[in-house]
Parts: sequence; C-alpha cells; structure tokens
Amino acid sequence: MKVRITIVWLLAILPFKAAFSQHATTLTLKDAEQLFLRNNASLLAQRFMVEKSKAEIITARLFDNPELSYENLLYNHETRRLLETSNASGQYTAAITQLFKLAGKRNKDIRVAETASKMEGIVYADLIRSLRFELRSTFYQAYYAEQDLTLYEQLISSLKQLLMASEQQLQLGNIAGKDVIRIKSRLYGLQLEQVNHQNELDELKGQLKLLTGLEAAENIQLNAPEKTSGALTVKKIPFPVLLDSAKQNRADLYLAKTGLTYAQNVLDVQKANAIPDIAVSLTYDLKGNYPEKYTGIGVSVPLPLFNRNQGELKKARISIDAARAEISRKEAEVTSELFNSYQAALKIEALFSQVDTQFKGSFDQLMDGVFKNYSTRHISLLEFLDIYDAYKDSITQLNELSARLMTARETLNYQTGTNIFK
Repeated sequence: MKVRITIVWLLAILPFKAAFSQHATTLTLKDAEQLFLRNNASLLAQRFMVEKSKAEIITARLFDNPELSYENLLYNHETRRLLETSNASGQYTAAITQLFKLAGKRNKDIRVAETASKMEGIVYADLIRSLRFELRSTFYQAYYAEQDLTLYEQLISSLKQLLMASEQQLQLGNIAGKDVIRIKSRLYGLQLEQVNHQNELDELKGQLKLLTGLEAAENIQLNAPEKTSGALTVKKIPFPVLLDSAKQNRADLYLAKTGLTYAQNVLDVQKANAIPDIAVSLTYDLKGNYPEKYTGIGVSVPLPLFNRNQGELKKARISIDAARAEISRKEAEVTSELFNSYQAALKIEALFSQVDTQFKGSFDQLMDGVFKNYSTRHISLLEFLDIYDAYKDSITQLNELSARLMTARETLNYQTGTNIFK
C-alpha cells in the first residue's frame, strides 16, 4: 500500500516548470524603438510643427510686394460720360509704391525665424528623449511582469496537479480533508494574484502598444536580454562625468539656452523696428496735376516723434532677463535631479550586487527537491506550502529588483540625454 501511495504522488508531481505556449508576436527592445520612431503619434505631430517652423523661414526671407494704385474719373458732368480716359476729357491717376525696410529688418526677421525653427527641432529631440525613456522603462517593467506571470502559471499548474492527486488520495482515505482545503485555499489565492498581475501586465503592454503604434488587440511577448549584471555599472561612472554629459546633451537645457538666443534676436528686431522704413512711389497723372501727363516720384517715411517702439523694446529686454533666469533654474534642476537619481541607482545597484547570480536556478532545483520530499512524506504539507510561498516571493522580488535596476539605469540615460547604459 505504501508503494502504491508513493507511486501515485510521484505521478502527480510532474516537472515543476510547465510549458505554456500561445501564439504571440515577439517584441525586442530594438524592435520597439524602431516602431516608436516610425509610428508614435506625438512624434509625428511634432515633426509637422518642425516643418511648419521651416515655412516661417521662407516667409521671413520674402521681400514686401509693391503696391499698385489706380484712380479714374467716375463721371464727367460736362460730357456726361462715365469712366472717361481720353486725353481730351478723361482723367486718371496711377501709382506704384515699394516699401524698403531699413536697419537690416529682413535679415533680423530671418534670424528670429531660424532660431524659432531650431527651437522646434530641440523640442522634437526632447520629446524623443522623454518618450524613449517612457518606452524603455515600460518595456522592462512589462518584461519582468511577464516573468512574474510565467512563474504564477507554473505554480498554479503544479498546484492544480497536486490538488488533483490529493483529492484522489482523500477518496482512498490516505490523507486528511484539511490538507485538501489548505491546497485549495493556496490555489485560489495564487489565481487571484495571477489575475492582478495579468491586469498590471495588460496595462503596461497597452502603454507599449500606444507608444509604438501597435494595434491594441495585438498579442505581444517581450524578449529582453539579461543586462542586470553588465560590465558597465553606475559605480564605475563618477557623478561629475554624468553631470558634464547632462549639461552638454540635455535637450531641455539646450532649449533654455536657445531661448536666450531667441530673446536676443527679438530685441535686435525691435531695435530695428524703432527705425522707420521708407516707401518710394512712382506716380502718373493724366490731367490732375501740372503739367498734364504728370510723372512724379515720391518718398514717404513716418516720423518717430511719439511711437519709437518703446513698449516692445521693454518687453524684449525683460524676455532676455527671463531667459537667463530660466537657464539658471534649469541647470540647478538638472544637477539636483541627476544627483538624486545617481544616488538611488547606486543604492539599487549595491543591493542587486548582493544577490547570488545563481539565485533563481538554485531555487528551481530546490523546489524540485521539495516536491520529491513531499511526495515521499519527508516533509509535511505546511512545510511544503511555506517553502512554496518562499519560492514565489523570492522570484517575484528578484524580478522586481531587476526591473528597478534597469529603470534606474534608464533614468540616468534620460537625465544625461545620452545612452550610456545600452
């Protein structure tokens, strides 16, 4: 009878790692980044803004059009005719006027437009930086959440087989009913945790699909190489090196500095606008002037007695002061954020370095041994379930630690504007 029971238990305990297959599209981080650059709606919208700003440069380069005016006699009461143009009894006047901008206004307007276009390009680069960080951090979070879900599938599958075998043993009177209840309770708890993890994973994958432009209904499976123990670590990079990289490569900091250039260009334009422009005109008058068939040339220029563009000049100077203040604020913000992220990355990296690299594999072997010991009654059900829970907690915590480490490194990439940790 003992031999029979042992055989039944051994048959019930199949290999701990079960295979779960479902047709899905494998998505690597490199694939996700390529789809992101090609399909992301926010990037596409900002590209249009960049093209729009380039059109403003074309507009700034154009010269003012000449203005043509014409006036004709409407009604001659002597001849009782309308719109006469004859030399004998008609009258009309024609003039053409061209505005000439002085003080280099056109070239200054071009520089303003070019700087504005440059700023739109920087905004585009900063948008890529921000969204790429969101993409990569979400990818790693989803990848390790997927590993958690695979673990739950393995645990639940093996526990279902154990429950089935236990119910058979209960019918034979070989085990107590309370043992079956404990197994059921643990199974239901795992299934509820599995549902929660699945919801979290679905939400993360939904964000990935939105960032990459994939269809919401597409089934994707993530594939990421294990880089948590790579050769390049945060500890090997001094903080001043990272800070120098951030000051040179951060698009938002570069945008603030370019904003100062833009404000200075606007001030140049407003100074030029304080200088009046000249309009030159050429006039032909059939009979309304002396002599008849009068041809004249004229020049007009506004006199800057009251309006010398004082208000716009003051606004431009204030904008320069505000731009300088924004650069100082942004530099302080970059330094503070980077320092905090650097310290956090060092801590999580130090914690991860204490984890045995063979930790996961050794636990797999341990659980195989635990199942065998339980099937031969060398350990009790309570001991088995305790080790079972310890196994689950240890693997999920390892996955969480790995995800946090990769996110910490991606945060440093984001805050330095580089790809130090590839």
